[in-house]
Amino acid sequence: MIEYDFDLFVIGGGSGGVRAARTAAQHGARVGIAEGANYGGTCVNRGCVPKKLMVYASRISDHLMSAAAYGWSVPPAQFKWSELVARKDTEIERLEDTYERNLQGVGVQTFSEHARLVDKHTVHLRDSDREITAAKILIATGGRPLIPHFPGVELAITSDEVFHLPEQPERVMILGGGYIAVEFASIFAGLGSQVTQLVRGPALLRGFDEDIVEVLREHLVRRGIHLEFNASIEKIERVDGALRVTSTDGTYTDVDVVLVSTGRRPNVDDLGLDVVGVRQGPGGAIVTDGAGATNIETIFAIGDVTDRMNLTPVAIREGHAFSDRYFGGLNVLDFDYERVPTAVFTTPELGVVGLPEHVARQRFPKLRVLKTKFRAMAHAFAGATEQVFMKVLVDEEADRVVGVHLLGDGTAEMIQLVAVAMNANATWQQFRHTVALHPTVAEELITLK
Repeated sequence: MIEYDFDLFVIGGGSGGVRAARTAAQHGARVGIAEGANYGGTCVNRGCVPKKLMVYASRISDHLMSAAAYGWSVPPAQFKWSELVARKDTEIERLEDTYERNLQGVGVQTFSEHARLVDKHTVHLRDSDREITAAKILIATGGRPLIPHFPGVELAITSDEVFHLPEQPERVMILGGGYIAVEFASIFAGLGSQVTQLVRGPALLRGFDEDIVEVLREHLVRRGIHLEFNASIEKIERVDGALRVTSTDGTYTDVDVVLVSTGRRPNVDDLGLDVVGVRQGPGGAIVTDGAGATNIETIFAIGDVTDRMNLTPVAIREGHAFSDRYFGGLNVLDFDYERVPTAVFTTPELGVVGLPEHVARQRFPKLRVLKTKFRAMAHAFAGATEQVFMKVLVDEEADRVVGVHLLGDGTAEMIQLVAVAMNANATWQQFRHTVALHPTVAEELITLK
């Protein structure tokens, strides 16, 4: 029997790869992991965590504006971008160190360098110029921003660089209509920047329920974000210290920062996939089955590099399931990707689980649609115009809830528990028979008619 250096070698130290490595080691496997950038991956270093910290910062201005209605006299407040960035960097460094320490704490050997496939059992480590063998290899290299092509695009930044801007831009242009684009539009607007957002299609958040997208659009406009649809960038030039952005309709706008957020692609560059013959799909995504297996029996992939459902918790779940299945000997049940809860951290935020109406109508001949829009007590009392929107989709034949779409304060927290009920196949009658908790926004969901 061939003796390999490791039972499992993981390429990529993001959330999914780290979870797979730790779980396999806890099952008794000999595990190695290589990460050429930062442990914790995109989510910890250039995504979910620093973004959420900025979301919190951007909402402070709303709280300050509401303070007087609640009897608070607040002195003039001043926001300092440099202090936020410095504190954010300190927290990210702490988290990155924690990720690597936790790996080493369960016996995983870490390599802080780029790894590349040599054959179906071997990887080459670039910096140390050594080869390592493993019985199984797991690729969890995530994704990276997709850069569009137009003159001057090198003057723009992506979500990778936005967290390290030396100062807050007074004028920001954002290209894109996906969740990253709308989140940063909301962040910069909340911090006081002037925001223009160019959306290449006719609406924001393609694939989301049309009603909730329209309510979000209304709120973003109220917050001062200038939205232009069916628009894109023709070119960017540096003019008199500013960035002059010429749109495809021939008009131009001078801004301080251009953020391009036009999607992400699987991070598969220089992995040696072609050398080993790993099958790839559109955009280079690694093709896998439901258990993460590729067409090469010893090579597996999870997370965004498969371009199946690009969410950090999904990558974590896939990584844990992979190690439970192959190193824990457990009979792991596949989870339902259609009932994965999703949040968009705009202000107000979105919480969604299940199908949007346009998809649900194709599947369920008798679809019941319940929805409401109102001002929450906290906003109404303070004289704010922000609303809450709720929409529930029910398959009337089975009385089964197939989609829930929420917008408003705290809906991301709310949708997590709604997803538990939906994954337990709760009927709408069971939702309705649950006693309401008063006074809350959440009670409106189960009393919805």
